[in-house]
Amino acid sequence: MDSDRISRRRVLGSLGASGVLALAGCVGGDDDSDNNTSNGGDNGSANGGDNGGANGGDNGSANGGDNGGATESPSGTLRIGVLQDFSGQLAIYGAQGAAGFYSGLAHKAGSDPLSSDAVSAGDYTYSVGDIDIEIRARDTQFAPTQAQQLAQDLVTQDDVDLLYGVGNSGGAISVINNVVDQSGVPFIAGPAASAGITADEGTCRERVFRANENTAMDARSGGVYIADQTDVDQMALFGADDAFGSSVVNNYRAVLENRGVDIVNERAVPEDLDQPEWVGLLDEAQSAGAQGIVGGFTATGLTGFFPAFLDGNYDMQLFGGFASRLTLGVVGDTLQQVLDDFSDEALAAAEFGPFTTRYHWNQYDNPINDSFVESHASAYGVVPDLFTSGAFTAASAVIQAINEEGEVSADAIVSGMTGMTVTDTPKGENGYSFQEYNNQARSEMTVAPVTVTPDSQENWPAAIQPGDPTERVSADDVTIPTGETSCDLN
Repeated sequence: MDSDRISRRRVLGSLGASGVLALAGCVGGDDDSDNNTSNGGDNGSANGGDNGGANGGDNGSANGGDNGGATESPSGTLRIGVLQDFSGQLAIYGAQGAAGFYSGLAHKAGSDPLSSDAVSAGDYTYSVGDIDIEIRARDTQFAPTQAQQLAQDLVTQDDVDLLYGVGNSGGAISVINNVVDQSGVPFIAGPAASAGITADEGTCRERVFRANENTAMDARSGGVYIADQTDVDQMALFGADDAFGSSVVNNYRAVLENRGVDIVNERAVPEDLDQPEWVGLLDEAQSAGAQGIVGGFTATGLTGFFPAFLDGNYDMQLFGGFASRLTLGVVGDTLQQVLDDFSDEALAAAEFGPFTTRYHWNQYDNPINDSFVESHASAYGVVPDLFTSGAFTAASAVIQAINEEGEVSADAIVSGMTGMTVTDTPKGENGYSFQEYNNQARSEMTVAPVTVTPDSQENWPAAIQPGDPTERVSADDVTIPTGETSCDLN
């Protein structure tokens, strides 16, 4: 093997049993949060001046006048229950969900976001124009039962007008089935990313929305890239034997087969399968002629899959998606240890990537994203990460809906967000659109190489990061079409 390429055995020795890699939207601990089936100065001036004038003041008037028929910006009090994971190993995802949402409100207000002190359980106030927002932030502790109980308390005791959040899909589903259905209080899910939340008739609702990207969008963007931009024409698909793994495999299969790629091997695999058992499955996939492989697993499943793949020197390319800084930090540290030359050239020679990404701060070049990155880094000490664009867009959509409908109410939010194209998003103007058939926002995804984080890159605490985008995968290609879901709100 070339000296610039990764030695599979050396990586195995460095990683041990951690098995962390970005795979098909299942990114070590990251997609546990998605799935939980187990899984200032200049910016203040810019936002306060240009964006503040357009969004904080004029936007309410313009949107209300041009789109909603109102002649002035609506006024009133809006109570929002924010449900995020603020403690434990995955508190980083709760931080992204809260900070991104606060940043979206700030953009519409033309002001600075709530401080980092608000990225925790507590009660906070914020104003967007004449809209007084009372935020009730609660720590779900990554537990579905906790999320449900807190949601019930927010509805019955705090009389909130809107629920937003939950990091794991199990918790989001519990909130939908046991709180939203009984109370009628609208719910914007995120970062919880199981595709079924907005694709399955059991959980999709007229009062349930999601701006955040989901696991199907991960898989479908990866499938489009494999089919259209690589020479791979035979694939093996492995997924955990649960709803998450099934979602990854089903969405990859749908895109790949529609584009002429053959699935020569497909297996649903228990999460606790050990390395020796994985060797047989990987040997089987290679014998079947697979040139590429996708693994849809949480961290538990990767502990057997990843070491077996690295140790076997298989002639199959691994595909997947970029994680957040938590996982990229671990992977980057490992690569620094195993690469003789830790450089972009060495990473490319090792065929480590490219991967797809829902959103990272450096994938979009537009005034909204530039302002977002600067204000977020100033307020929270890190640049926006994987889940923050969807969170920003959720808040942006709420204010847009109120301005367009000319009323501060739950019903105005539901009416305004249904079928909405969100004007202000980190992916640019009109970067997200809510599908009327299931209230899931569609948006484009990107494909980028893995690069070494340069010394000049501040506020990104990981040794590797996504490079400049090499491919854009359109919103139409990454979303589940209406004919392939059991949810049809039309």
